[in-house]
Amino acid sequence: MKTCFINSSKLLLPPRFPPIQFLCRPFSLCLNRASIYIYRRPQLAKILFHPNSPASNPYSSQRHTLNDEIAHEFRFFRVYKDGRVEKFQPTPKIPPSDDPVTGVRSKDVVISSEPPISARIFLPKINDPTRKLPVLFYIHGGGFCFLSAFSPLLHYYVSTLAAESNLIAVSVEYRLAPEHPIPACYEDSWAGFQWVASHANGNGPESWLNDHADFNRVFLAGDSAGGNISHNLASRVGSTQISDVKLVGAILVHPYFGGTDDDKMWLYMCPENSGLDDPRLKPAAEDLERLGCERVLVFVGGKDHLREVGWRYYKELKKSGWGGRVEIVENEGEDHCFHLDDLKQEKAVALIKRFASFINQEGAGAAM
Repeated sequence: MKTCFINSSKLLLPPRFPPIQFLCRPFSLCLNRASIYIYRRPQLAKILFHPNSPASNPYSSQRHTLNDEIAHEFRFFRVYKDGRVEKFQPTPKIPPSDDPVTGVRSKDVVISSEPPISARIFLPKINDPTRKLPVLFYIHGGGFCFLSAFSPLLHYYVSTLAAESNLIAVSVEYRLAPEHPIPACYEDSWAGFQWVASHANGNGPESWLNDHADFNRVFLAGDSAGGNISHNLASRVGSTQISDVKLVGAILVHPYFGGTDDDKMWLYMCPENSGLDDPRLKPAAEDLERLGCERVLVFVGGKDHLREVGWRYYKELKKSGWGGRVEIVENEGEDHCFHLDDLKQEKAVALIKRFASFINQEGAGAAM
């Protein structure tokens, strides 16, 4: 069955397209500010259309067969009975740039061409070339199905973290669901973390990491879905030997760990799941116990629908037998990922400063 993925609220296709192109690797086309994918599971074969060609449109020739009846309705996308998937959230992207105010520089790197995994690296102003800097591996949120390491919100946020914490940040661009079903996001993020670790001996492909990174001070962090992925990576580090790299801590901002109406969406995006007790969705006790870091900081929002989810994670981690130290900070009166909307808002500034103090071990802060 062919499935059409549409990244827009509504899109009327132009009447004529050129011949279909089948691609053997993930591909997207920006068309009138929308991306169109047609894929077939499990091969994820994609069909690309161009709008301004005189060639016939095989899609429009079948328009009379399309079924607008909805099979599944989720918070971020809906699925029609004929297989089309319509996303509600855009994923805008901006190029890397240098910040003239903070001195933070950024650039994009390719981690893997098959599957396609990339990242944006942020380097703060270097005042002492002999001083090595902590490394932050950052994983963006977006319900596993939208946003990007290259989105404006995430670019400016991670750039601010790099400046405030004086660290090198690597923000991974993982493949999105449902066009790339879960576990693609977990596997891509793990591949990105291993790529960063490959620089520990000073001979990796990226000079910024070779020259400035302190691999005895590595941190994981993510917001929302990215917090979920960060936990899963920290657990995987705990059961995997990674030479010459010390994962010191993980920072989970308003993380998602099941227990909400979005669970149905996660299960749909992850066809090969083990139900609501899937350890990637709901952390298992043994995974909590083997976290491969010394410290964890959890942020929760007072008005966030994931507030109780974050508190539950904190309490279960404390009693799991894990030997590290966990702290929690509640952003009173704030909604989910409020800090991304305005980095200069008072409580957003406080969150970023608390993030930086955790990285640099400046006091216990709001430890519970």
